[in-house]
Amino acid sequence: MQQNSHNLPIECNKKLGAPAGVACVEFGGISVQCLSRADLVNLALSDCRVPLGRPRLVFDLNGHGLSLAKSDPAYYADVIAADLVHADGGFLVTLSSLLGLPKIPERSATTDMLHDFASTFARSGHSFYLLGGEERVNRSCSAILQEKYTGLRIAGRRHGYFGDDQEEQIVEEINAVDPDVLWVGLGKPREQAFCVRWRNKLSARWIITCGGCFNYVTGDYSRAPEWMQRSNVEWMHRMVTNPRKLFWRYFLTTPRALWIALRQHGSGRP
Repeated sequence: MQQNSHNLPIECNKKLGAPAGVACVEFGGISVQCLSRADLVNLALSDCRVPLGRPRLVFDLNGHGLSLAKSDPAYYADVIAADLVHADGGFLVTLSSLLGLPKIPERSATTDMLHDFASTFARSGHSFYLLGGEERVNRSCSAILQEKYTGLRIAGRRHGYFGDDQEEQIVEEINAVDPDVLWVGLGKPREQAFCVRWRNKLSARWIITCGGCFNYVTGDYSRAPEWMQRSNVEWMHRMVTNPRKLFWRYFLTTPRALWIALRQHGSGRP
């Protein structure tokens, strides 16, 4: 096992729910599995057919998350508690190659993953639960996915506006319909905290955090042009098209995240 630039051992894939035999890279103390979008879908299907015994907790890492992990210890603790972390941020894919680390095959943006999973699950018969977003967005996202992917089963859904005192009831509602994949779109750091807090009570096979993903399905948020996505600069499009919410986030966190990744990185295999 290699060590990172701060000589800290990288315990890649040592957690119970981590996928076996998968290379990983580490940025800022967070291990990211080197998996493609197709790999993620296939692993989820395998877990749906032969469950682990508890949900596999799947988080993403991007510039915002990497920066936040350095300033919010509670969020960092939640992220490293995940069974699997995938590269939502395209710059991590680029750096894995430039720095001579195990190569992350591609960016696995949750905005793409939701469609990857929907397309496959519509054929396999496995189900979703959508948690998060405004009621209008959540309802519309569910309808659009079922219209686009004929046969997709959405076992249940709920908007993301609820208090801590309602969480236990929501968990019971989710368990009552027993979804295969629970998509949690509550935004960082709330969605990670929710998932870690309830991971041992939820009955889903996979729990995937997805931020504002439902808004992209409905068209409330727009994706960047293909060339920007391929160049791993979609964050620039988001910053410009949604400045009130995202300008300062990306303006401040993008350079900080790059600095963190360049200073603290490494690789490892199980």
